[in-house]
Amino acid sequence: MMKKLLFLTALIAMSAGAFAQIEAPVKWSYASKKISSTEAIVFLKATMQKGWHIYSLNVEDGPIKTSFDFSPSKEYSLIGKPSEPKPISHYDKNFKINVTYFENTVIFQQKIKLKSPKASVIKGKLEYETCNDIKCLPPEDLDFSIPLGK
Repeated sequence: MMKKLLFLTALIAMSAGAFAQIEAPVKWSYASKKISSTEAIVFLKATMQKGWHIYSLNVEDGPIKTSFDFSPSKEYSLIGKPSEPKPISHYDKNFKINVTYFENTVIFQQKIKLKSPKASVIKGKLEYETCNDIKCLPPEDLDFSIPLGK
C-alpha cells in the first residue's frame, strides 16, 4: 500500500511539473571588454531556439523592440546608443508591416565611458519580445549585471 501511495504521489508531482513548464526560447548571456583605461564595450547576447526570433532595436510599430536601459552611475556613462548587426527584414502578415528581427543568435554592443577606476560592473534592464510563426510570448524584462573585463 505504501509503495502504491508513493508511486501515485510521484506521478502527480511529475505531471504537475510538466504542466508548469514555462516556455523560454531565448537565453541571454553577457560579457565586457576594456578597450582602454577609460572605455569598455559590453556585449549582450541572445540565443534563440530554432524557429523563434526577437526584434531589432529599431522597430517602429508592431512588435515590442528589444531595448536596454542602463542604470545611471557615477562610475560610468554611455557613449552613444546600443548597436546591433544587420537584422533580417520581412513583411509580417500579423503586424501588417515590415519588421526587423534576429534568429539563432545576436550580439548587441554598448560602448561605455569609464569615469572611475573603481568601475567594476555595468547594471541595467533589458526588454524584448519573442515570436515564432504561430505566436508571440508576452514581453519580458530582465535585470542584468555585467562585470567589467580586463
